[in-house]
Amino acid sequence: MKTLCCAPDNLITRLLKWRAREWSFVILFIVKSHGLSISILAVLLLLTGCRSVPQTGRSQLSLVSDSQLASLSAQQFGQLKRESKLVTSGEQYEMVQRVGRRIAAVAGPDVPNANWEFILIDDNDMVNAFAMPGGKVAIYTGIFQAAQSEDDLAVVMGHEVAHVSARHGAERVSQQRLSQIGLSAAAIGVGFSDMDNTDRQLLMAGLGAGAAYGFILPYSRLHESEADEIGLMYAARAGYDPRAAIGFWQRMDQLSQGAPPEFLSTHPSGTTRISDLQKLMPKAIQAYEQSPYR
Repeated sequence: MKTLCCAPDNLITRLLKWRAREWSFVILFIVKSHGLSISILAVLLLLTGCRSVPQTGRSQLSLVSDSQLASLSAQQFGQLKRESKLVTSGEQYEMVQRVGRRIAAVAGPDVPNANWEFILIDDNDMVNAFAMPGGKVAIYTGIFQAAQSEDDLAVVMGHEVAHVSARHGAERVSQQRLSQIGLSAAAIGVGFSDMDNTDRQLLMAGLGAGAAYGFILPYSRLHESEADEIGLMYAARAGYDPRAAIGFWQRMDQLSQGAPPEFLSTHPSGTTRISDLQKLMPKAIQAYEQSPYR
């Protein structure tokens, strides 16, 4: 599905390059001078930086360029490699490279400019993996506590590659930028009220918490769920059995006991995640059975 929701380059697009506080003054001026609602202005902002996610077709906010993030990611990834103990040979290393290449191949049409790099970091206490814009993926050896087979590892790496192809990094930066603009505008508005300084500080603290729990964290959970969906299909198309995802995430759930409740977490709960994957399984199995890699 292709969704066109991006407005042409115009005054609003150029204004988006301003810093958050400068934008907040603009918003306040327009609202006070012309009586426009914040909701209308929000729509105008969203229209200037919107595109669709490959595979799902969801419209997403994007106020930063892929090239900017890819350049920053490459620098940070280089620093990570210098500061970490890397595994560069052995069975686990070879598996990471093999699975990464196959999944990157099937994801290629969704992110043609990615410069894929898969590294394995020697840290058995870190049960984790992450991806950065531009195609940089890091796997910690601790993940093999839950990833007991190549199919399991494909679930992990499909998920991380999906974060890259869905451009979740750019969307998170854009969401945070938009949130900062809104909070700055609110701060200016509150400054004109009759509240004393203590009340204003309490109100701004509350607004900040609302932005985190009501906007940024739910979007983080959306990104994780979307990466689960896209990544499961990538793994299946690359010839890895998607049914391994259920057992893998059950083991991950057991390893993460004591995690915060879902509404405070950047990740969906294990129960929610497994339920969603089970709903996707018939489609994924069909893709797996048709994979040329089998």
